[in-house]
Amino acid sequence: MKILILKRDKIGDMLLVTPMLQHLRKSLPDAEIHMLANDYNAWMVEGNPDIDRLWVYPRVRHGATLRPGAVLTQLLQRVHLRREKFDVAIAAGGVVSPRAVSRILGVGANRTVAYAPPAGAQAEAVFGRLTDPLQLDPTRHEVESNLFLLSSLGVAMPAATIYPRYALDASWREGGLRWVQEQGLTPGKFIVIGLNARRVKRKPTTRQILAWSQHFKEKLGLDSVLIWQPGPASDRVYPGDDEIVGPFLASLPPWLKPFSNPQDVRAALGVIWHAATSIFPDGGIAHLASITPGGVLALFAETDVSPHPDNWRPYAPRGAYLEAAKTVAELSDAGIYAAIEGLLARPLQS
Repeated sequence: MKILILKRDKIGDMLLVTPMLQHLRKSLPDAEIHMLANDYNAWMVEGNPDIDRLWVYPRVRHGATLRPGAVLTQLLQRVHLRREKFDVAIAAGGVVSPRAVSRILGVGANRTVAYAPPAGAQAEAVFGRLTDPLQLDPTRHEVESNLFLLSSLGVAMPAATIYPRYALDASWREGGLRWVQEQGLTPGKFIVIGLNARRVKRKPTTRQILAWSQHFKEKLGLDSVLIWQPGPASDRVYPGDDEIVGPFLASLPPWLKPFSNPQDVRAALGVIWHAATSIFPDGGIAHLASITPGGVLALFAETDVSPHPDNWRPYAPRGAYLEAAKTVAELSDAGIYAAIEGLLARPLQS
C-alpha cells in the first residue's frame, strides 16, 4: 500500500503528527509512506524513520510577500505526485480544512481521508469528493485526532500513549551548550522563560518575567534565560517582542540572561535542550520545548476563542499547562511556582 500524508500547517502542528507516523509504520510495516509538507515545516520530519519519502512544496505567500513562481512549482509537483498512483492520501490535522482537502484530491489517490463538516452542514462541494470523510471529535487532543484518521485504513487507536518525537541534530545541541557555557550558566541549572506568541495577551508581562526569575534564583537556586523574538509587534511574518523586552533589556538582573531567538528556531531549541525546564505561551515553540529533557509549562489565555488545552496542551511526560480567562498577566505567581516545582519533580525525558 502506498500512502501519502499531507501536513500544511506550522512547525508545532507537524511535531504533533509524528505519533501518527510512528503508529502507521508499526501497524502497516509493509506500507510505503510518503509525506507532503511545505517549505516552512518540512524540516521537522527530515530523516524521520517512519517516512519513506518527503515531498516539499513552496508556499505561495510568505508573510506579506507573494511568490508567483511557487504556483508553477506546485503544479509541476502535482503531476509527479499523480504519477506515484497513491492508494491513499490523508490530510492530517484535527481541523476541517477545505485547502488541505483540495490538495489531497489533486493527488489523484484511490482513497482520500480527511475530516469533513457534519452531515447536513452547509459544506463546500470539495468535501463531497472525499472517499473517506470523518467526523471531528472536538474533545480529542490534536495528536489523537491525527491518530484517528488512520481508522479508515483499519488501524485502531494505539493501546499505549505515543508521544511526539524529534531528534535535534547534535550540532544544534552543541551550539546551545556553547551559548549556555559562554553565559556562565550550568546545564540543568536554569529555567527558560519564553515570550514567543503572536498575541500580547498570551505573553508574560515584564513584571512576571522579573518576579519569576528572582523566585527561581532565590528559592530554587536556578538562573533563567529569557527567549524572545526580535522585531516589532507589527511584523506580519512573526510579531516581535521589542516593545516588551526593550525597556528593561539593558538592566537585567545577573540571574536572567537574554537570548534573542534567531530565524531558525533550532538555535533556541538547542538552548532549551539544556534547561531544567521551560515556560512558554501556547504555540509551536512550546510544543518543541515539550520534547526536550526538561519539558515545558505552557500558558493558555482566552481559550473561549483561542486554542484550548484539551486540544493543544503539551503532549509529553514532562508537560503541564496553566489557563487564564483573558490574559497570561492574570496568572498568579504562586500558581506558576507550584507548576514549575511539579515539573522539576518528574523524571527527565530521554
